[in-house]
Amino acid sequence: MNLNNLKPATGSTFNSKRIGRGQGSGKGGTSTKGHKGQKSRAGYSQKIGFEGGQMPLQRRLPKFGFNNINRKEFRGINLDTIQNLIDTKDIKGDITKDVLVQNGLAGKNDLVKIMGRGELKAGVSISADKFTKSAEELIAKAGGKAITL
Repeated sequence: MNLNNLKPATGSTFNSKRIGRGQGSGKGGTSTKGHKGQKSRAGYSQKIGFEGGQMPLQRRLPKFGFNNINRKEFRGINLDTIQNLIDTKDIKGDITKDVLVQNGLAGKNDLVKIMGRGELKAGVSISADKFTKSAEELIAKAGGKAITL
């Protein structure tokens, strides 16, 4: 077998419709585009969502909502996820942002917020950008420290 004799499986390909190749082809003359009009011209393209002059859907519907340009997005990490990594020996010692990035829990530019789902058995100090009250309480209860960066 060589590259020059490879062929697609039989029946998987078909000849395309060759338009504009003379009257004898059956697809000549207007080249299957009908007679005259905007759609028959070369270079025709319709705007996405064009409804023939009717008011488009995106203009009929009301605008709503508000995007705060000063919003800060935090990557939420729960205590049960951290405890799971401690149990599987992926994390040893204190937990910093770098440790969370290495284990794939956050990106290197993410702001990290520790949240209080689950429970923490290991008394470790965790440093992150933000903590929920319940997470701080659970970390302190387990004998660790919550260090806000």
